[in-house]
Amino acid sequence: MSEKAFSKEQQQYIAGFAFGADVARAVNRLPMVSNCVSGPSGNSVTVGGGAATVDGKVLPVGPERIALQAQADCIAAGKKLCKEEKAKQAKNPLDMWDEIQARSDANEFPKGDDVFLTKFHGLFFVAPAQNSFMCRMRLPGGVLHSWQLRGLADLSEKSAGGFVDVTTRANLQLREIPADHAMNILYGLRELDIISLGSGGDNIRNCTASALSGIDPSELIETIPYAKRMHHYIVNHREMYGLPRKFNIAFDGGGSISALDDTNDIGFHAVQVTDENASETLPAGVYFQLTLGGITGHKDFARDTGVLLRPEECVEVAGAIVRVFVKNGDRTDRKKARLKYVLDDWGFEKFIQAVETEMGRDLRKVDSSLVVIPDNENRQAHVGVHPQKQNGRQYVGVVLPVGRITSDQARGLSDIAETYGNGEIRCTVWQNILIPHIRDEDVEEVKAKLDLIGLSCDASSFRAGLVACTGSAGCKFAGADTKKHAMIIAETLESQFELDQPINIHVTGCHHSCAQHYIGDIGLQACQVEQGDDMVDGYHVNVGGGWGTRKAIARLLFESVAFSDVPALITAIVGGYLQGRQNNESFVDFARRTSDEDLKALAVSCV
Repeated sequence: MSEKAFSKEQQQYIAGFAFGADVARAVNRLPMVSNCVSGPSGNSVTVGGGAATVDGKVLPVGPERIALQAQADCIAAGKKLCKEEKAKQAKNPLDMWDEIQARSDANEFPKGDDVFLTKFHGLFFVAPAQNSFMCRMRLPGGVLHSWQLRGLADLSEKSAGGFVDVTTRANLQLREIPADHAMNILYGLRELDIISLGSGGDNIRNCTASALSGIDPSELIETIPYAKRMHHYIVNHREMYGLPRKFNIAFDGGGSISALDDTNDIGFHAVQVTDENASETLPAGVYFQLTLGGITGHKDFARDTGVLLRPEECVEVAGAIVRVFVKNGDRTDRKKARLKYVLDDWGFEKFIQAVETEMGRDLRKVDSSLVVIPDNENRQAHVGVHPQKQNGRQYVGVVLPVGRITSDQARGLSDIAETYGNGEIRCTVWQNILIPHIRDEDVEEVKAKLDLIGLSCDASSFRAGLVACTGSAGCKFAGADTKKHAMIIAETLESQFELDQPINIHVTGCHHSCAQHYIGDIGLQACQVEQGDDMVDGYHVNVGGGWGTRKAIARLLFESVAFSDVPALITAIVGGYLQGRQNNESFVDFARRTSDEDLKALAVSCV
């Protein structure tokens, strides 16, 4: 062997090779002996304590690389990342388990950027409304089992407020969680086979489906199985957590209870191709119509893309859509970071082409005239007793006062589902629950059991359509105590009227529109109103919203009305509707044909 020293070129080659090996180990998240190695030109690669870096710059590695590259491209284009993107760039929120554990052990809440990043684990620090956490879960399709709800009741009593909230995404939340119980909640959920990862922050939220999937006589197809598949796809692909903003996906099977798919970023709506319109390339059967860009808080519904999918194609296509959004969504302005704004900027044709490029194949385009879109919705199907498609079985839609039940009530519902059903419990987007598979002969006994725990399956047409977010009692963004006020409004209207059809009243605490006030027959958005020297709770009053075949964004009728005047104002509007409607028309039809001036005249004495 020669003892001649390596030449300068050979030394550079070996140094470069070693540096490259360290970069490769960083890419694969393998440890290095020194944890920081210099390259031939003074470059350094570092792993641990967050993302891998080269010269202090984040290295796009692993499944997360598409989000990291999108951030790098944004900076390279001379743009400035918003503070949330900077926080995600500096620390991967999915790798914070030990930090959350340490804070919980120290009885401390997160501070600074960690307040935002901790939401990726489902924990929301809701100060100043409350000095506590809220924890949101992931319940694909809104389905859980009696033993899980019973476990959540026990967990809430031990480590939260002793109650459970049902959300407008057919999901559950625990509230009033002390700092030192944060990890009790995270561990407790996992022991109940429930996860919270990705239920907050810039993530795909709970995947919803038709609440009556599999038991609805009128549905075209079961959708809960697809919501579950989508859920498992998300939690097993880390790049699905790299979005610039939150994201919603819904599957609607064309049955009695709407999944509100047209309010989601991705909506899959079941349609039918009949024999009459079928062809060799388009066989007769059930498909899903792909719609995109729903975000009613920004006054837009999901729109038809012209793409028709077989049911087994939906999850793959949704994954490709999310990846295109991750790569191209706005990371400089949070107000413009939702999918809607990419679609507004690009147009649907360009966006679908990008999805096809991502997938490596074309998608099926079908003119909407060739499909039959079902219209089977029953706006009161989520409350009361209704027959299932299974002979001799019925489901009970239980009314929950603005979506909240105590731990004792949760245990009582679990007992009813176990004793009289098959142990299954389903949440709906209308903030209530269903207990399916009850024998015909057991229905009256189930009603009696509900009465014993202070609940009922009977509801007025006001209470059946009542939706309210958490409000100022538990959310720092809210301008009023929405849950309390929603109950007062319902009680006032019930004392005055009996309706033969529902009026949906949506009460939301702020512009984020968690209660989707723009799709309500009457939608209230909270605000603070000046009254003398004080600021009091109040609302902007909107009318004429709807979804599905009646979809429309509610229009503003009154601004900044003090809540003390709101019940009387709405009573006057509803009274005017009952007097002036034609042929038992719905409230939304009445509101849409009646001018703002005439509607205001109904309530002029109240404001």
